[in-house]
Amino acid sequence: MNNTIKVERAILNLTQAKLAEMIGVSRQTINAMELNKYVPSTVLALKISKIFKKPVNEIFFLEKDD
Repeated sequence: MNNTIKVERAILNLTQAKLAEMIGVSRQTINAMELNKYVPSTVLALKISKIFKKPVNEIFFLEKDD
């Protein structure tokens, strides 16, 4: 799964640490998601979509091999 978290953070001028604080995870979790090393839970994905005010499928999307 791929995502646009880094781009969306930049649009809102949020650091990894600030986004992490807003959704209740560590900065390392945000970093791992941005590097596609961690797939978030449904709850976490929904929290992120709420902050970015975009549907989940505009932030997270499957690749051909998924």
